[in-house]
Amino acid sequence: MKNPDNISSSGIHSIVFMLCTLFISLQSFAFQPSEIEYVEYKGEVVNANNGRGISSAYLSLNNSNISTITNADGKFSLKVPEDLIEATVTISVLGFQSKTLPLDYFKPEETVIELEETVEELTEVSLYKATNASLLVKEMLAKKDDNYLSDQSLMTSFYRETIKKGWNNVSLSEAVVKIFKSPYNSNKKDLVSLYKARKSTDYDKLDTLALKLRGGPFNTLYLDMMKYTEYVLRPEMMNSYDFKFDDATKINDRYTYVVDFREMDQSDPWYFGKLFIDAETSTLVKAEYSLNVDDRDAAAAMFVKKKPNGSKVYPTELNYQVDYAQNNGKWHYAYGKAQMDYVVNWKRKIFNSKYKINTEMVVTDWQAYAGNDWKKSVDLINPNIVMVDDVSGFYDSEFWGSNNIIEPEKSIQNAIDKIKRKMNDE
Repeated sequence: MKNPDNISSSGIHSIVFMLCTLFISLQSFAFQPSEIEYVEYKGEVVNANNGRGISSAYLSLNNSNISTITNADGKFSLKVPEDLIEATVTISVLGFQSKTLPLDYFKPEETVIELEETVEELTEVSLYKATNASLLVKEMLAKKDDNYLSDQSLMTSFYRETIKKGWNNVSLSEAVVKIFKSPYNSNKKDLVSLYKARKSTDYDKLDTLALKLRGGPFNTLYLDMMKYTEYVLRPEMMNSYDFKFDDATKINDRYTYVVDFREMDQSDPWYFGKLFIDAETSTLVKAEYSLNVDDRDAAAAMFVKKKPNGSKVYPTELNYQVDYAQNNGKWHYAYGKAQMDYVVNWKRKIFNSKYKINTEMVVTDWQAYAGNDWKKSVDLINPNIVMVDDVSGFYDSEFWGSNNIIEPEKSIQNAIDKIKRKMNDE
């Protein structure tokens, strides 16, 4: 068996399909105003050659742990405490040269940051002479204790979960979450609490079917391959993968090996993708990978936990991404994204229904945390949480206070605007 402890090989996420009989109305949270004074900057990170927005560009406030990331359109929002306005911001993303700018370059609206594409040809002379991709990955795993956080920390993160039926947004959940991150050399699982959250689910658009994602923020947290090696890169499974070097690249202006990997046992859904490994330290700094789900029956058995009679439900595409950030020589989980496509076939119906589920989470701040009192003062969420059931309400933008979020892309912003108009009409 590939999967330990009866957990799906993709980590935690599973899909729950239920017959929908009630429309869940919107309820608002009580708003707690933030005591922190902050300045918000908004703008776009674009390709200097063609002006197109760059998605997943990482913006980090230097000499602090504050960061955010651009959305699919290249848009960003960065909230900075007033006492840090003399700082600088570094913008980095795979395939582009990093750039560091003073904070006074940023504007409240319409800041434009241009990044140049990386055009330098990286030869073996530029790198550190790794010649065996499999041995490099094994070294990467062996150095986990040296390269990643060895102390527990408290992370603040923003999580978003969207479900689309066809082109229509039918469910939107967002949350600021607190993560009690255990050390990378510990077998303890990370703990999560919801600090602020909101959701809207339009069951009217789901016909007789309500699609629900189990796991919430854990879907993206468990993509941390170096913390949760049991899901993809278990050391004892290294011989079951085929590893090959791809063209090298640069991330954060550092030389980076690119290793293609593919499971050789393809009797069950199997992993394939790319590992981006820092050439100097053998640290995994990024991974982009997928789960092959061509075997529909096996994939359905793995991911679909409940479905109505007369329907056949299966995933058609599962893609993942995880990024790490460095602070004082140690690396940690910074961003995770999962994109999942599902199909629902009904008996005696000509057309099927197609669903897209997108989840992403970015760490926006963190601090070393040696105590245990935090766990006693919050309500921890279960790894089986269903956000559309366990979160209620939708509030205006001030609800988030000083917390950094991922700017909503156009389609999500349209859905939010519709929700607000509906609330105003009631």
